[in-house]
Amino acid sequence: MTANRPSRPQPPSKPNRPSGGGSSPELPPKPYEFVSFPQERPNLQRPAGHHKYLSDRLHGTLFLSLKVQTSLHVSTGVVVMGSDIGNNRIPLIKTMVQGVEQKLSIQGSSLKGCIRSVYEAITNSTLAVITNRYRDKIPQERLPCRHKEQLCPASRVFGALDWQGLIDFNDAKCESMGFSTGFMPSLYRPHPDERSAYFVRGKVAGRKFYYNTIRAIDKGQNSGIPVQQAGREYIFTTQLQFKNLTAEELGTLLIVLGQDAKYPMALKVGGGKPIGMGTMTIKIDKIHQPQNLKQRYSSYNLNQSDELIGEKLQQFIQKNIQAAHSRLIQKQQLEELAAILRYPTDREPPSGMY
Repeated sequence: MTANRPSRPQPPSKPNRPSGGGSSPELPPKPYEFVSFPQERPNLQRPAGHHKYLSDRLHGTLFLSLKVQTSLHVSTGVVVMGSDIGNNRIPLIKTMVQGVEQKLSIQGSSLKGCIRSVYEAITNSTLAVITNRYRDKIPQERLPCRHKEQLCPASRVFGALDWQGLIDFNDAKCESMGFSTGFMPSLYRPHPDERSAYFVRGKVAGRKFYYNTIRAIDKGQNSGIPVQQAGREYIFTTQLQFKNLTAEELGTLLIVLGQDAKYPMALKVGGGKPIGMGTMTIKIDKIHQPQNLKQRYSSYNLNQSDELIGEKLQQFIQKNIQAAHSRLIQKQQLEELAAILRYPTDREPPSGMY
């Protein structure tokens, strides 16, 4: 009689991926939602142009302070030895841009990208960027603008093929020196083909945005990927120059920057969005709006009367926000997006798979 052989151990089963963006019995809800497209086709128009400052348009500079609410990492794509940037405890670390004064920086292109995506979502605009793999699943009217004489609302303001746009973005500089170190978990790439929430009747469901949360997940040094980051309460400052904007275009930008008390939103910047990273709130410190353009460019000195601060600043902001609601904002899409990007929030970051 032979002895019983021990059974061969079975490999652990892989968790089933969720079929959609909602909850499932085994897994927590996914940390994102989709903002639907407006039903009407985008209104394509010729942009204002750069040939001159138009007297019936708005021109000036927004002075912004960006406050980090959950840890922020905008990757350079470069990994260095921790000792090279002043952290001898970490062998290797993924870096952010850090200037000669050892102050962190957020590239203007990163700010432009996240601000434009929100502007697109709450106006009747096309997509700025698509992947060819899913081109056939995108509604024809949402494909990127290709003719500079026929541009959607977002493309007229932020630019498109052969068109520079009407807003100039500068890098945002951190007010304090140094950085903190975080430990991100490994994140899964999106799997649109495996999740029904991405598509409605064979077409993409809308624009995807990650929720703001009260904190970001940090896996700790033994489990996470070391990243150079800006910690909570870090302050960055920057300036946005705008020209030839209508009142509704500027007002929509101000809503995107979280200045509408009815729709308090924070931006999601950089990497780690699925685990709660990158939440930033924005304060407008002042707006410089030259009243006399000829005098502005014939003198080296700025006229203090051209600066909007305090009560005048708030009145200016609310006036243009009202114009945006009247003539440009898509109310349904704004409400959908505000529910995702609302801040402050009591939403916890997800646990488990990312």
